[in-house]
Amino acid sequence: MPSFDSRVPAVLVRLDPNPFHHGTLGAARSLGRAGIPVHAVVESLTSPVVRSRYLHGAHARPAEPSPAELTRLLLRIADRLPGSSAHPAVLVPLDDITALALAECRPELAGRYLLPDQSPEQLTRVADKAQLAETCRAFSLPHPRTELPASSEEAAAMAWSLGLPVIAKWSRPWLLPVGGGLRSTTIVGSLAEVRELYARTPQAGSRLLLQELLPAGRDLDWFFHGYVDSRGDCSTGATGRKERSWPDGAGLTAVGRWSANPAVETLARDLLAALGYRGVCDLDFRLDRATGAYHLLDFNPRPGAQFRLFADRDGLDVVRAMHLDLTGRTVPGHTPSYGRRFVVENYATLSFLASPRRRYAAEPGASRPLGERIETAWFAPDDLAPALAMLRAWCSHVLRKGLLTLRRALKSRRPRRTAAVPAPSSARTRSDQMTQR
Repeated sequence: MPSFDSRVPAVLVRLDPNPFHHGTLGAARSLGRAGIPVHAVVESLTSPVVRSRYLHGAHARPAEPSPAELTRLLLRIADRLPGSSAHPAVLVPLDDITALALAECRPELAGRYLLPDQSPEQLTRVADKAQLAETCRAFSLPHPRTELPASSEEAAAMAWSLGLPVIAKWSRPWLLPVGGGLRSTTIVGSLAEVRELYARTPQAGSRLLLQELLPAGRDLDWFFHGYVDSRGDCSTGATGRKERSWPDGAGLTAVGRWSANPAVETLARDLLAALGYRGVCDLDFRLDRATGAYHLLDFNPRPGAQFRLFADRDGLDVVRAMHLDLTGRTVPGHTPSYGRRFVVENYATLSFLASPRRRYAAEPGASRPLGERIETAWFAPDDLAPALAMLRAWCSHVLRKGLLTLRRALKSRRPRRTAAVPAPSSARTRSDQMTQR
């Protein structure tokens, strides 16, 4: 294991209200096991991650997660950290809205926290889905054909031109309202659905974009995780294959495998160099079988939730690389561990129930014992409490969703009462005449 400066604490920050964000727990365990004091800003003090033995302190996110409120909270946390004046803490954003907010707060946090050299404009260029399409065009990087409608009818016309079904994305998904029923990415199969979704633009808070749907399938979905240090080197970077996702075809990684893909790695590293990017990144690609080109689907300027897939034999991952670099330590080269798998228990279960017959070939040359090659997102023998807390919260979540679905189904089947409509007077007259006869 590399030598870490354990005098420098890490503060994980996640403004996303999702209590099932396993990447937060992965970061707490990764840094905590290296002897680094870890604090976290999360959605609630009842979050499963708060139960981790590797978390020294937990803080609820601001009720209004604006950059100004976040700055005030982080400065209060810094005042309570032992030795913070001599050793500023490393800040680790774990979702897009946090990465953008921290980049905006960076001048006010200077001297108290350590962050990669990133500007809000640089991050928005890749995090905003509409701007990412422009970025790909500028660098001639394959990207699904994308349209930005300006009206409901234009959205329908563009969807028809792209070919149904299409992918519908909100350009800034971090602005979506909690509990509003809107997903960041949706597969829509009819023009009526497209019009209905476009009509919700004011509620979504950002533009709707429509994308050509590249067919999903075995071995088509890939991702690249990397850390670009202060000198512009990306010594920690690797490619993985998405074996299962939830929802299927347009969701997060439920099961992933560390697999070599030189074409994807070259595309990712060339883009990072062209952008002058610094910090952690998570890029999603899909192979277009018709052309043989890998298309960049998403660029997340922070650790992906499955980043622990790429923990090598020495324990190095992108979060540890970030701490090493920002504290002035040398980041060693990444040692590939091809065939290693990462399983997100709750989402993998849903994926298996939806498509139980899906199978994937074993990684060539994978002969090490299975137990040494799998890491689970929640369960860990040395840190059991978060998995138990997640299981309780997940069962409650599934029960609520199930009851809501059942209630809607029963309501839709309930027969509607219709008021009796009197027959026209002429019809009543003819009926009366027939009765008299």
